[in-house]
Amino acid sequence: MAHYAVPTPRRRRGRPSGGDSGTRERVVSAAIEEFGEHGYDGATMRGIAARAGVDAALLHHYFGTKADLFGETIGAPLRPDLAIPEILERPRDEIGEAIVRYLLEAWEVPETRKRGIVLLRSAIGNKLATPLLAGFLSRELIGKIAARLDTPDAELRAALVASQVAGLLIARYVLRLAPLAEASVDDLVAKLAPTVQGYLFD
Repeated sequence: MAHYAVPTPRRRRGRPSGGDSGTRERVVSAAIEEFGEHGYDGATMRGIAARAGVDAALLHHYFGTKADLFGETIGAPLRPDLAIPEILERPRDEIGEAIVRYLLEAWEVPETRKRGIVLLRSAIGNKLATPLLAGFLSRELIGKIAARLDTPDAELRAALVASQVAGLLIARYVLRLAPLAEASVDDLVAKLAPTVQGYLFD
């Protein structure tokens, strides 16, 4: 079974690796305000640039897409919006297992798990963070899965996948419910992959 490393956005030719820290901090601060006021869907790179007092092209130069900037703004421990499209290119009968394995193996990395737990705890029930994270996942994750499915209820199916894996991550890593917290990744993949596969294609 293939193992998926956490992907990173491709760096554009000539794109600085670090850039001016003051400018980057100003942009991230502006992004936090813009996302907070308008939500993920309503915020624009142009609006963030105007708030930060920089040219919009600079944002794309330093950060890439709006999803990339949002990921840096919230300190996302992994980027499923980048990994899932690759997984969806696999043979159809492998996709459910690949999604579950990718997420579990990523969260088994201590630093990813630590940051992920902080993000989940801060997002659940927070009137600002909850809709922001939901908007990001709806457009960048659920939307991409739904686009791969050729059914009228594609968005519902994709949302069910998201609910399944989100519930698993919360129960295993945040609540640490036994025996979920003690189960091996292979055991969980074997038991959950058919459910995810069924949401997608049955």
